[in-house]
Amino acid sequence: MDISGNTVFIPGATSGIGLALALQLHEKGNTVIIGGRRRGRLDEISATHPGLRTVEIDVTDPAAIRRASAEVIEEHPDLNVLVTMAGVMRVEDWTDPAGFMATAEETVTTNLLGTIRLIGAFIEHLRTRPTATIMTVSSGLAFAPLRATPTYNATKAAIHQLSESLRLQLVDTTVQVVELVPPAVRTDLVPGHRENESAMPLDDFADEVMTLIEAQPEAREIQVERVKFLRYGEARGDYDDVVAALNRRDRHTS
Repeated sequence: MDISGNTVFIPGATSGIGLALALQLHEKGNTVIIGGRRRGRLDEISATHPGLRTVEIDVTDPAAIRRASAEVIEEHPDLNVLVTMAGVMRVEDWTDPAGFMATAEETVTTNLLGTIRLIGAFIEHLRTRPTATIMTVSSGLAFAPLRATPTYNATKAAIHQLSESLRLQLVDTTVQVVELVPPAVRTDLVPGHRENESAMPLDDFADEVMTLIEAQPEAREIQVERVKFLRYGEARGDYDDVVAALNRRDRHTS
């Protein structure tokens, strides 16, 4: 993925990692469209950052994805980058049979089905562009599980394999598949996480991601240094130690 000269759509970028990357991509000379559910929040972003474009989208609603994708493609026919940022992270207790199912279903619908439906809505258009990128967003927890968030971990592992598989299918097309693999980052993904001192500061994460994109335009995965502890535990042979350390901290990790 080139660092500039793109038209980028980022659903789920009204806060946190998505908004931080949207602002940096815009500063690098990209046209950036932010997607989100709340019209008021989108209007607030437009007023604060006049160069950013916005569109309403709810990735849990297939009809909303179809409407938003048609709107984005019609208004921005040069669109060549999709970043599937939208996601939720919920704590679950699977020892309570009545206490986890709704949360698990919401997580799958948002994180996994939302990503699949977004890619499905844009892939035909992206294949018409001379160069294009689908950037998926997994997590360090795709590779080492946090006890408190079983379904989140599972959806992010699925996103990793989806990315690997799509890359194989699209190898002879103009579409590049890049997987962004965040560690714990100080955002509001879960309550209180912004104050989590063991998590990576948001601006530091966004800065490092942009540096990696610029330095490695052909990268298959964007991995900041901090996520490699989780990402490569199995390859290093210390997977059990990684899982133990992660869960001793008992922090909610994105």
